[in-house]
Amino acid sequence: MTWDLLNIIGTIAFAISGALVAMEEDYDILGVFILGLVTAFGGGILRNVLIGLPVDTIWEQGLLLKSALASMGIVFFMPESMIQFSKRSLHFFDAIGLSAFAIQGAIAATSMNHPISAVIVAAILTGIGGGMIRDVLAGRKPVVLREEIYAVWALLGGLVVGLNMVNSTVEYMILFISLVVFRMLSLKLNWKLPHRAL
Repeated sequence: MTWDLLNIIGTIAFAISGALVAMEEDYDILGVFILGLVTAFGGGILRNVLIGLPVDTIWEQGLLLKSALASMGIVFFMPESMIQFSKRSLHFFDAIGLSAFAIQGAIAATSMNHPISAVIVAAILTGIGGGMIRDVLAGRKPVVLREEIYAVWALLGGLVVGLNMVNSTVEYMILFISLVVFRMLSLKLNWKLPHRAL
């Protein structure tokens, strides 16, 4: 039940994130919904392709699809003053989505007995893949690869799961909360990876 709730919250947060980017780029309502869905589900689709799970399982996630569509519709018709407030508070829910999706991606790869390298990549793709696709479709360079260490927390989550350092529900919840906290800290303190421009 806990994972289902976190999955819903993460899906809604990512869908809203995609919708907001589409609106910033002046997309029409169809573009808003497409970009929102890509952000919410793109990472899971990439993960499924990578580790050999059926891609069409996305259509079995009826509640998540409805939640994403409803949240995007609300945001599209919401007054602009409320959207500005929502954008500031979205980071927390975005961190929840990143953490939940990264851990779920790692668990999916581990359950199929993939090597740790595949587990880590599955965690990263599930956590950040949708956002990367969103940025490309919006004509932007992917933010997660340039401006912050967002992807690092997905990588660490995959590493912890891949090394079998967590086994019980309590341990998974501690990992989940830790990733959320580190994500918010990195945002607040503006942590970045080293850059080298040529």
